[in-house]
Amino acid sequence: MKKKLISLATAALIIPLTLAACGNSSKSSESKETTVKLGVIGSDADVWKPVAQRLKKQNINLKLVQFTDYNKVNQAVVDGDLDLNAIQHYDFFNTWEKENKDNSLAVIGRTYIGPLRVYSNKIKKLSQLKNGANIAVPNDTTNEGRALILLQTAGIIKLDKSKSSPTTRDITSNPKHLKFTTVDASQTARSLSSTDASVVNNDMALNAKLNPDDAIYVEKINAASKPWINIIVAKKSEKNKAVYKKIVKAYQTSATKKQIKKVYDGSTIAAWDTKF
Repeated sequence: MKKKLISLATAALIIPLTLAACGNSSKSSESKETTVKLGVIGSDADVWKPVAQRLKKQNINLKLVQFTDYNKVNQAVVDGDLDLNAIQHYDFFNTWEKENKDNSLAVIGRTYIGPLRVYSNKIKKLSQLKNGANIAVPNDTTNEGRALILLQTAGIIKLDKSKSSPTTRDITSNPKHLKFTTVDASQTARSLSSTDASVVNNDMALNAKLNPDDAIYVEKINAASKPWINIIVAKKSEKNKAVYKKIVKAYQTSATKKQIKKVYDGSTIAAWDTKF
């Protein structure tokens, strides 16, 4: 009888200890950190850093990976070197898919829209461009087309209406015989020393410490601007991952709107809930 009582007492001790161990295991599992690699370009890293800080409370380690070349970042997601990227607008993404015959990526959220601007060290307005003046534009397909459409809107050239992403070859009217130099988007600001004007992407202008107020022409933002809204991209097969949804939600906040305004000196508009 004494042996039975001892056995029962031992069993009674083992059960709560086992339950406690299970509870600790569950707690340990909940606190496990998930690392997500996000590709960014330029000053966007400064927009994402506070987001990364907030995500730490959800046990998400958002690792920002800096790039300087727009053309490499989608492939990095395809290859698995990145989980996400936030470096492009819809038009760049759609063009990249067509050119690479790749539809393995998907848009999982919107970020902002940054108007293109024309800068110059030589003139104060586009009407002051002289005959034969040289203008630098980005050389990637979508930004070149966007830059030329901006210049058409400004009234200094006309483009072939049938081209949705025009190149310099699609200029149909050029009264001032302007010359166009196509350079990598990251070099457009630097080219100001050797050209009469340059069309510069918003993030590249900030990196070069150009003041948005010094621009001699600014892209108009309206209902036709949807292709230029910047986005967050993931593999299509992973687009519904819970951790990615948490990242998008953590980004699309009033705090991020304030950070975008701060980082970009008010030159950029949060676009996830903005109606154009």
